[in-house]
Amino acid sequence: MSPLELRSAAAVRTSTTRRALLAGSVGNLVEWYEFGVYGCLATVIAANFFRYEGSSGAEALVATYASFALAFFFRPVGAVLFGRLGDRVGRRPALIAVVGLMTLATVMIGLLPTRAAIGAAAPWLLTLLRVLQGLSAGGEFGGAVALMTEYAPVGRRGLYGAWQSFTVALGLLTGAGTAAALASALSADALHAWGWRIPFLLALPLGAVALWLRTALAEPPPPREPAAPADTPPAAPRELARAVVLGIGRVMGWSAAGYTFLVVLPSYLQATLGASLREALLATALANAGFAASILPAGALSDRIGRRPVMLSGALGVVLLALPLLHLLQSPGVPPWSRAGAVLLAGALVGLMAGPGPAMLAEMFPRRVRCTGLGLAYSLANAVFSGCAGLVITALIARTGDTAVPAYYAAGACALSCCALLSLRGRDHKEPLR
Repeated sequence: MSPLELRSAAAVRTSTTRRALLAGSVGNLVEWYEFGVYGCLATVIAANFFRYEGSSGAEALVATYASFALAFFFRPVGAVLFGRLGDRVGRRPALIAVVGLMTLATVMIGLLPTRAAIGAAAPWLLTLLRVLQGLSAGGEFGGAVALMTEYAPVGRRGLYGAWQSFTVALGLLTGAGTAAALASALSADALHAWGWRIPFLLALPLGAVALWLRTALAEPPPPREPAAPADTPPAAPRELARAVVLGIGRVMGWSAAGYTFLVVLPSYLQATLGASLREALLATALANAGFAASILPAGALSDRIGRRPVMLSGALGVVLLALPLLHLLQSPGVPPWSRAGAVLLAGALVGLMAGPGPAMLAEMFPRRVRCTGLGLAYSLANAVFSGCAGLVITALIARTGDTAVPAYYAAGACALSCCALLSLRGRDHKEPLR
């Protein structure tokens, strides 16, 4: 080929790679925007759907988080269903299906009648829609991460995989920011009556853009990295199961700390520390800003020095600092800038795990089972350690009266995750994808 033809081919590859990165990222943003909205408006949703005559606000909040947790337990089912579709048929059809399902379910929540309108059917219908969202979210991670890492140039898998986590952060931040803006613009009565519907209905144009990008997407090309050794044995079911269990261990701290600091925080600050909805949403927006700011640098750094040191730094940081940071939030008379710094740091520590995490999981599984394997590891970790976070934390605080429960929960999970992260080899990030 002539130099001009080589440059033209390189430009086409670069354009295709960026388009794939955008298509994978925007779907993640839609998925996690809704989860951020649901977490930030949990107290409003509890009052509209789960509170009945004679029940307390705490009971309604526990029921709200039980619905939240149930959706997470359908994520592994979605990881298997859509993962098999992605591994056997192609990444593109799986990614189109999951973003379409998530958009439909989210918009339907925004149109759903409340308990005051249709009685006990309302919470059950909400829970059904949450289940559909759980199925789609379970398939989203595996397909998107496989797509991004398989399109990544040599030596940049960490950065490309980090875009998955970065758009998760953008989704959560957009959800928290939208909820905070509504809480500031509307009266409390208006927010509870109809304002809470607006963020869910906004998923429609976001989902339409994601569908448009994904329908124009091509399947990932064959690996551009050196091929794995020819004598590499195929992954047996037992080997795959071991990899899934190890993957769960490596990301459980990320899952637990992420949902504790980024999603559960608004209702915790309101129900336990007496903060207003606006104060709680502002704190959550700051935590998500810290999370977003650290993800891409962490992913890029992991391409240079390895996944293990970067992810261990985040997990150990949570173990050591979770309790002091929570005490800082609880202490009266602490300057606002100190509280802001505390939540920013908490989010940044989660970002150190979330940045390299997607590429680390992609490197654990061969291409023919990558969507299913990494999606299953991630979704199981999230089902147990994220989906249950709000329910466990709220219930334990109500039972024990100990307001430090969130710090114990996040630090304990990260301590266990450190043990699994130590099994990462120093050169795993430099090896070709299998």
